[in-house]
Amino acid sequence: MARVTLEIIGFSYTSCSPFPCDATRTCGLSDCHPDGQLVKAFDALRSRVAEEYGQDVDLTLTLLDDGIPGRIRAIIENEHPPIPLVLVNGRVTRIGRIAYDRIKKEIDLALL
Repeated sequence: MARVTLEIIGFSYTSCSPFPCDATRTCGLSDCHPDGQLVKAFDALRSRVAEEYGQDVDLTLTLLDDGIPGRIRAIIENEHPPIPLVLVNGRVTRIGRIAYDRIKKEIDLALL
């Protein structure tokens, strides 16, 4: 069973970050370049996380294209987090983009 749950929440047609996708790869992922799309970035993140953490992290992508589930609506209304949302063990982070180094820090904290 996974020790950490990581959920990425956003719209399939949006970018993975408010910053342009460029060759410097400051996000730490390369499989999704040059598209910079959320779904491709999630797939790149899943590969990288599996490589480093194996079965210790369970990743989920929740797309809001067909509506916003009540639990996510409550998070948005109460906390106004940036999108894409990054939840670690159900806790809202303030990352607001798919950036491996920042997400890795959150996973490492959750594994302590």
